[in-house]
Amino acid sequence: TDSRISTIEVKVKKLDAELGRYRDQMAKMRPGPGKEAIQRRALGVLKQKKMYESQIQQLQQQTFNMESAAMTTENLRNTMATLDAMKQANVEMKRQYGKIDVDKIEQIHYDMEDMIEQANEIQESLGRSYGVPDEIDEDELQAELDALETLEEEETPSYLQDLNATPDFIDEAPISEPKTTNPEAVKTVAT
Repeated sequence: TDSRISTIEVKVKKLDAELGRYRDQMAKMRPGPGKEAIQRRALGVLKQKKMYESQIQQLQQQTFNMESAAMTTENLRNTMATLDAMKQANVEMKRQYGKIDVDKIEQIHYDMEDMIEQANEIQESLGRSYGVPDEIDEDELQAELDALETLEEEETPSYLQDLNATPDFIDEAPISEPKTTNPEAVKTVAT
């Protein structure tokens, strides 16, 4: 149909050119039988052009209808394929869920809880300390910690006690050298 539409469009363009020539001729002529004859020919060409334009519209509508039908058919195929896939998935899900026993799942869950509880009891039993009383006096622990801190202060070597103090082994202050820049030592490289 596209080739038929193209063929008719070529004919319409030829008729447009012919109508243009008749219009130019009528513009140059005076009213009379010659001008009337050209007008009759122009009217005949104009009728032919309208007929071709009507055919083009019909062909375009037919093309649109065919494309719509093809698209609807394709959509229906896709819908059927989706429906088939859903049916197969439904059958497979029913088959798989038929194998599952909810009571067994719950029993496994309870068994897992029991095993985890036993494992926690075992870990707690293994983590018990021997020979340490369950109740320890907090005041006694604090006193022992304070005693350790004072003991550490007494045992700290003298070179670590005052880090900001000037060392004893320096006899005189350091001598600072003046900075001098040597212009010969500085080179610039042009790139």
